[in-house]
Amino acid sequence: MASSPGCEHYVRFCLLKAPCCGKLYVCRLCHDAEENHQMDRFKVKEVQCSECLTIQKAQQTCEKCSKQFGEYYCDICHLFDTDKKQYHCLPCGICRIGPRDEYFHCNKCNLCLAQTLEGKHKCVENVSRQNCPVCMEDIHTSRIGAHVLPCGHLLHKTCFDDMLRNCAYRCPLCMHSALEMQNHWEEIDQEIAQSPMPTEYRNATVRIMCNDCQAHSTASFHVLGMKCGNCGSYNTAQDGGRRVKWWRM
Repeated sequence: MASSPGCEHYVRFCLLKAPCCGKLYVCRLCHDAEENHQMDRFKVKEVQCSECLTIQKAQQTCEKCSKQFGEYYCDICHLFDTDKKQYHCLPCGICRIGPRDEYFHCNKCNLCLAQTLEGKHKCVENVSRQNCPVCMEDIHTSRIGAHVLPCGHLLHKTCFDDMLRNCAYRCPLCMHSALEMQNHWEEIDQEIAQSPMPTEYRNATVRIMCNDCQAHSTASFHVLGMKCGNCGSYNTAQDGGRRVKWWRM
């Protein structure tokens, strides 16, 4: 149990009385790390003031010494913390870091997203209820922000950054490009133009499927990549396991 004012997760001046085991913890995350079960934040009824140690009903200010337990308090989530412009989203069912006017709730994705994404993202029904495909941990209630890929799938922002650092540029779920790759495709065009294949492979072609536009096409075979004839992407795979065919000059 961490000492006041709070823990590594939140800044607060009270301890939560876990409804499951009756123990006092700064937050549900501290509880879950120590116990073999999880605390239901919504069932918390009592807190203990870190100043006067009075156990009382969950509320923002101590009924005995008037100590404010948190600049922000949600009576639904029983969340106490410093003011990070939090707001409670009823459709999400939890508190989100705001400000509220910079986010909107997408009913199909069932998640709060930045206003800049409204009408500009691909919706995937209840996508936030799936675990992050990189770390396999919860996204919807995570304190780590979510990153929306062009395909509509979600992963933790930190996991997305780790992917890029490891030169992984495809969605782990559907293999769609994870960011705008047009400049990279143009670089591959130049590399291929400067690196012709040996004579016996120069007219080789192969059937491919594009992971970005799902089109099937026939492309010139090259070890550096095979370009989609529909969208120009090099995020392609050999179609149906067929072998490369070539004709000698």
